[in-house]
Amino acid sequence: MSDDQALTRPVTQSRRALLAGAGAVGAAVVLAGCGSDDEASPGLAPTSGGPPGATATGDAGGGDRAGSNSVARTSDIPVGGGAVFASQGVVITQPEAGQFKAFDPICTHQRCPVSNVDGGTINCTCHNSRFSIVDGSVKGGPATKPLAAKGITVDGDQIRLA
Repeated sequence: MSDDQALTRPVTQSRRALLAGAGAVGAAVVLAGCGSDDEASPGLAPTSGGPPGATATGDAGGGDRAGSNSVARTSDIPVGGGAVFASQGVVITQPEAGQFKAFDPICTHQRCPVSNVDGGTINCTCHNSRFSIVDGSVKGGPATKPLAAKGITVDGDQIRLA
């Protein structure tokens, strides 16, 4: 071993250690950004008047629905509109005042999740299928089958899955 090799070898090892350490710190920062917030409430897709595809998080009414097994409050569902509750697997609509309907949130065309309720229809932005807020029937294809109805109960101002 020459004198040059003896001098550069420890420097090479410290550079490797430094780079490995920097890589580990970088990976930890990236992974920390991928974590989830355990306290986050289920997503609520916008109702009539909201931008398509955008979602809001949290409880619009400020309460804790998880403790009451409630999906939404009646005030969360606008007359002539609705909301997508993807994490609970339901779309809830209110075609007329006091009349609440619920449907499967998965488009019957190619199984994409529906994204919003706007303009009197439940909309899938994957291929632009549209479904009636009244009965889930197809209002615009390529879907040819209606959304399946789901059972809900309304107790006071709380809407629960049946």
